[in-house]
Amino acid sequence: MKAALVTQAGATPVYGDFAEPTPRADQLIIEVSAAALSPLTRGRAAGSHYSAEHRYPQVVGVDGVGTLAGQRVYFVLPEPPQGSMAERVAIVPERCVMLPAGLDNITAAAIANPGMSSWAALRHRARLVAGETVLVNGATGSAGRLAVQIARHLGAKKVIATGRNPAALQDLARVGADVTISLTQEPRAFEAACKEQFAEGVDVVLDYLWGESAETLLVTAARTAKDGVPLRYVEIGAASGGDVKLPGAVLRSSAISLMGSGIGSVSMAHLLRSIEELFQAAQSSAFEMKAQVVPLSEVEQAWGAEGSSARTVFTVQ
Repeated sequence: MKAALVTQAGATPVYGDFAEPTPRADQLIIEVSAAALSPLTRGRAAGSHYSAEHRYPQVVGVDGVGTLAGQRVYFVLPEPPQGSMAERVAIVPERCVMLPAGLDNITAAAIANPGMSSWAALRHRARLVAGETVLVNGATGSAGRLAVQIARHLGAKKVIATGRNPAALQDLARVGADVTISLTQEPRAFEAACKEQFAEGVDVVLDYLWGESAETLLVTAARTAKDGVPLRYVEIGAASGGDVKLPGAVLRSSAISLMGSGIGSVSMAHLLRSIEELFQAAQSSAFEMKAQVVPLSEVEQAWGAEGSSARTVFTVQ
């Protein structure tokens, strides 16, 4: 069968032939229709993500949409060396979610991974309560932009968004952001803007960046927030760097709960439940998510051209 393959860590996937999957007794075969290119997919293919299994050659892709016994399904995390960017994949039924009739394959593939990241973080990690204030750090990327919309859908009273792209940052007001803060401004100006928001009250931070901006947010929150008032800080991604320098006094002097959200910190059952709820909500809420549709045969060219404004979705057959 045809698939997108990597033969070593860090290599660009190529379109080629791979052995047909041989299902175990507990697995079924899915005919794959579409699979999206996400940071998680990139990280696992490169061997740099904490959940990567270094087995090469392997088919890339962590999730996708296809048909199972005539039914449209979303599936996630095939067992390596299998991946979602192939004509067929063997997977246990417990890692599948039925697609609602009102959601097309491309939209489902595009929103599943980025939407799950914020839905699971808000529902299962931060346990957002309607009426609370949410700050999304790194909201001009596709996942962060969707997080703004999901936070609003789940009942956030106020949504604050940070980002670098000026045009994308300005557009966030249209999809649910009440306040936008530029990450490109002088550090003291960024700190002052954050201080103003923390002084008014922030309940949850969803962080897609980590790195320097996370240091500023955490230190500023500790200095500004009222004593004893909880702040749930959820690290989801590390687009700006994998490490932060965090003084211990930040945690001792504040009611900040620092946590992560991802594979391992959220159970597979809760991840799938989050995706199922996301799909149901997407039928009525019409979350905006730009998708760039590319044939899987062009994976090598498209792999290095991924931008922040649209999610690349490969069509398989």
